[in-house]
Amino acid sequence: MKLILHIWRQKNAASAGKMVRYEPQDINEHMSFLEMLDVLNQQLIHQGEEPVTFEHDCREGICGCCGFMINGLPHGGNKNTTVCQLHMRHFSDGDELWLEPWRAKAFPVLKDLLVDRGAFDRIIAAGGYISANAGSAPDGNAVPIEKQCAEQAMDAAACIGCGACVAACPNASASLFTAAKISHLALLPQGGPERSRRVLAMVNQMKAEIFGACTNIGECEAVCPKSIKLENIARMNREYLAAVAKHREEVAAGGAG
Repeated sequence: MKLILHIWRQKNAASAGKMVRYEPQDINEHMSFLEMLDVLNQQLIHQGEEPVTFEHDCREGICGCCGFMINGLPHGGNKNTTVCQLHMRHFSDGDELWLEPWRAKAFPVLKDLLVDRGAFDRIIAAGGYISANAGSAPDGNAVPIEKQCAEQAMDAAACIGCGACVAACPNASASLFTAAKISHLALLPQGGPERSRRVLAMVNQMKAEIFGACTNIGECEAVCPKSIKLENIARMNREYLAAVAKHREEVAAGGAG
C-alpha cells in the first residue's frame, strides 16, 4: 500500500513550521493510523532524519492524546473514531493525506503534530471535581438517581478531552468540553452542593484561556469521537445564568445587611 503524506513539521513552539512530503514504505491495510506513523518514523530514523512527533498513550480511544487533523478533519472524520482507532483499510492505495496539528490559539503547537492542551487541564482544575472527601466508593444503589439523569451524566462523562471540538469550531470554542465536564457533575446529587461555584469558576477559566465563544454552529458535536451532545452547552449556559443570579442575590443581601 503506497501513500503520499504531507505532514506539518515544526521544530519547537518558537520556530516556523511547514508541510513536508513523505512516501512511507511497507504500509498495509491492517495497520492502525498510528502504527503507520510508527513505520514512517522508523524509516526516518534509519535515514538519519528527525522522526515525526505526535502524542499518544492508550491507543484505544480512551485517553484523548492522539488527536490531529487528517485532510482538514479532526481524527480523520470517521464517526465516533479517534486517530488511534483509525485503520489504513479506510484509505486506498495512492491516497494523498495532509496531517496537521490542532489549530487554536489556546492550543499552541509544541512540535510537529503535538500541541499543548494544558488549557483543558486548567479548566478542570478550576472546578471540575467534587472537593468533599467522601471516602471509598459507596454501594451503587445507596443514592437513588433517576435513570435519565444517570444516562445523561454518563454520556457527558464520556468526554476524553481530545480537543477535536476546539479544532473543528470556527471560533475555537471549548464550550462542548467545558459543558460536558460541568454537566456530568451537575446531573448527579454528589455534584449539587458545589454546582454554582463550579460553573462560575470553570466558565471564567475557559474565557481566560482565550477560547472563542460558542455560536451554535455544531461542528463540535459533529466531530466529537464520543458523541457529546450540544444540549450540554445549553445546560452549562442555564447553570451559569442561575449561578450569576444567585451570586448577585448574595451580594445584594450582604450589602443590605
